[in-house]
Amino acid sequence: MQSEFAHEQAQRHLAQRNRFAALAGVLCVTSLIGIGAAVTGDEAVVLVPITAETLTVSSGGVDAHYLELVTRDTALMLLNRAPESLDYWMEQILNVADPAAHGRLKAELVAIVEEQRGSDISQAFVIRAMDVDTMALTSTVSGTLKTFVGAQVIASQERTFIFRWSKRGLSLALTGFEQNSTQEDQDQ
Repeated sequence: MQSEFAHEQAQRHLAQRNRFAALAGVLCVTSLIGIGAAVTGDEAVVLVPITAETLTVSSGGVDAHYLELVTRDTALMLLNRAPESLDYWMEQILNVADPAAHGRLKAELVAIVEEQRGSDISQAFVIRAMDVDTMALTSTVSGTLKTFVGAQVIASQERTFIFRWSKRGLSLALTGFEQNSTQEDQDQ
């Protein structure tokens, strides 16, 4: 009698062990599928709407419209400056700078700040056209650069600027910018 009872109890423990083993197997397979999907899938972030369109950034590449919006905001921030806001201006540009280019960009910006600090010279840029290259991560921005002394416009010139970007994870970072020389610049 006791052997039958012991045998029944052993069978119950064996069935319980088999159920736990099956559950562990299912959890293992589910975990492997989840890890595989996370590793191979493109990561995407939905951005706060700054336009009527929905924007996402994925690890698969940079969307041309997103590059254009980032370039627009950076160009306007970089090319519109006044002596009263130079420290904030430089800080904001360095916030979008690639860490690898941070030192070089800071040196260029400090030179501009030192030149402009204490003066009455401001500048404003009005974008006329923009071209982005998502493969090379470059943007070309054309427009009118106006220079003011006080409230008076002392210069209004058509200029083109080139912005270079790097992609780190899901964000773009500024690696450099330069004014594209025109024939008028070369004649001077």
